[in-house]
Amino acid sequence: MLLYYEFNNYCSFNTESEFSMEAPTGKVKNRFPNNYYSNDTGYDVLKTAVIVGENAGGKSNFINSIKFVKSLFDNNAPVKTIRSYVNSHSLTKNQNPIQTYEMTFLHQNNVIYTYGLSIDKDGIISERLEKQAKRKGTSITVFQIDRGENGKYSFIKGNAEREGKATTQNSNNSYGLFVSKLALLGNIDAQNTIEWFLTKLYPGAVQTDQESDIKKRETDFEILKTDKYLEIFRMVDYSICGIELDEEKPFSKTLIIRKDASGNEYRRELQEDSTGVREFFAWAVQIYRVVEENKIVFADEMDRVLNPVLSDRVIAYINGCEHNGQFIFSTHNVLHLDLKRYMKEQIYFITKDEGSLTSELYSLADFPEVRYELTKIYEFYMKGILGGTASE
Repeated sequence: MLLYYEFNNYCSFNTESEFSMEAPTGKVKNRFPNNYYSNDTGYDVLKTAVIVGENAGGKSNFINSIKFVKSLFDNNAPVKTIRSYVNSHSLTKNQNPIQTYEMTFLHQNNVIYTYGLSIDKDGIISERLEKQAKRKGTSITVFQIDRGENGKYSFIKGNAEREGKATTQNSNNSYGLFVSKLALLGNIDAQNTIEWFLTKLYPGAVQTDQESDIKKRETDFEILKTDKYLEIFRMVDYSICGIELDEEKPFSKTLIIRKDASGNEYRRELQEDSTGVREFFAWAVQIYRVVEENKIVFADEMDRVLNPVLSDRVIAYINGCEHNGQFIFSTHNVLHLDLKRYMKEQIYFITKDEGSLTSELYSLADFPEVRYELTKIYEFYMKGILGGTASE
């Protein structure tokens, strides 16, 4: 499960931004027993979070920053900043600005890992991995590798000294992450980190056109065959009683079966059904991954597909299921600003300063004057009191 994510200097973000999925301490948790998961490490971890903001405020940039970090694990390409992803304001002050990323997560073996990476246009500046057994336990450095002024890398510290020194020997470029190299040399903590990024983290928009990706189609097809998937998919329309999957083109040629009140059965190809049904057919796969496979899914602009009623069903379903997955989504729908459904720590805002065009990420928990007794938080938001609105 994701615990914390910090980043700096990505697209519209030019200050250190922090996103937390740790549940609050105190009595407020008793009001929301289904909204978080407790584990043996001492962390109470949120299952869901919502990110609200105006158009072009930076919501997609936030999710895309996570997508960029994950992409570094997906392949062994050179690791360096991409100019179009660097904040334009920082480029005016520094011809080679630094991007930083840090992610703290709970691995399935109940080890807490913190992975940090700093990069510039020349490659990796610093990369490190730390671990601890408990929330307030001692942090142990697995490795830290830095780039010197001569452009060569050195193993600075950590208990993976043998593998670390082997990876830095003759390393004078940033081709691939060092954590990937350590994993290939058999370091178990590096292997756990690679596994988490590759198999647990799902950032980005939900794609409805997935026919051309054969590997992903086969993975999705196994999910589409399950009864649990059908249970989730039926949230979009409870007259749906079944599906007949098309193996070649499941996201277009699958038959959707409905029954009316008299028991009459109707069949329609998915590609001929409504836009909402077609897109939720793909969304339901991701929701399945959260509750059945304990994945961390970041979904961009959920309200583009899901109406408020369906959104409520989805969030209630995810919170009500026993699992270790997480669902984080961005939205324009102010009806999600509801302290009867969410803790303040589950609600985030992103707003962009009109002068500097710099985005800011912050939580509703940063406003102590906002109390749970208030039922119309969205009115504060629409008046600009909480930021994140185009009318500021």
